[in-house]
Amino acid sequence: MKLKDITKEELELMGYDDIAYLILQEEKKKMKINDLFKKVCDILNLSNQVFENQIADFFAILTTDKRFIMLEDGFWDLKEKHSEKVIIDEDDEDIFVEEVDEELENEEEEEFFDEDEEDSRDEDLKDLVVIDEEEDEQ
Repeated sequence: MKLKDITKEELELMGYDDIAYLILQEEKKKMKINDLFKKVCDILNLSNQVFENQIADFFAILTTDKRFIMLEDGFWDLKEKHSEKVIIDEDDEDIFVEEVDEELENEEEEEFFDEDEEDSRDEDLKDLVVIDEEEDEQ
């Protein structure tokens, strides 16, 4: 469906996102959000005041609408025109592989402590003094 084929009454019933979708489909190029919303406002004959008051709402609409994608430098386009590529930088990713000992897997849950770690905790707590609430009030 082309914008020129849609009547003014039908356009007024459409959401900003639907009109923006048609604009991006016809223009066949990415657009900055201000330019895109300006075209929407021009098509609907909306004032600059409406443009200024509604631009934030238009941004919120585009970010939640799965048909649109925000590109670099603030450009927007239709998601269907872009393929998604996931890049994982292995230098930044911490990958943990947990090996499970089959014997332990079948045993009941037990607590395991490193003796050095336990001694370290005892050493940290040696200066700890417990004060009873009654003693604290005196």
